[in-house]
Amino acid sequence: MYRKATVSDCEKVYDLICDMENKRLHFDKFSDIFHEQINDNRYYCLICEQEHAVVGVLNLRFEQQLHHAECIAEIMEFAVDPSFRHQGIGKRMLENACQIAKKHGCIQIEAACNQLRSDTHRFYLREGMHNYHFKFSKSLIQKDTAENAIGK
Repeated sequence: MYRKATVSDCEKVYDLICDMENKRLHFDKFSDIFHEQINDNRYYCLICEQEHAVVGVLNLRFEQQLHHAECIAEIMEFAVDPSFRHQGIGKRMLENACQIAKKHGCIQIEAACNQLRSDTHRFYLREGMHNYHFKFSKSLIQKDTAENAIGK
């Protein structure tokens, strides 16, 4: 079953995203952001639930972008519980996300993805997405290193 997340999903979404990032995030900050986004129509947190357990999350942000002069959907976070992978859940979640984005007036869906996530790159390409952009980042709170790492 696919549905919009509610505040009661916070802890399971937290667990999925921490697993994706391979690190434990500060839960109180995470919870504050999650609750804020749940109540913001610029976000849509899609949940996959099986047997009353949350096994997938895909968090979308809708944004009017000047360089498109249109609304674009961006996948901010996308994670499936490792024990439920390779069952088509991610494919169906992405299909649902595309439909949700269209209903919100978006003309395109985008995702940024760490260069180290080669399995995820293959997934996006297989699902018809294209790698047209580079994404650059710079830490504003600590010294940057050239080394790339999941959860950075």
